[in-house]
Amino acid sequence: MQKNIEMGPAGSITIALLIIAVVFLMRSFYKRFMGVDRSHDTDEK
Repeated sequence: MQKNIEMGPAGSITIALLIIAVVFLMRSFYKRFMGVDRSHDTDEK
């Protein structure tokens, strides 16, 4: 009872945007969690 489901172009674009958004949010939270502050590194020199 398997049915072939085709997403089409709208579904493909939606999935791509969702993946990009999740990657961006994960990167943002990771940078905040690790306390990465690149502007602080330039002040020390």
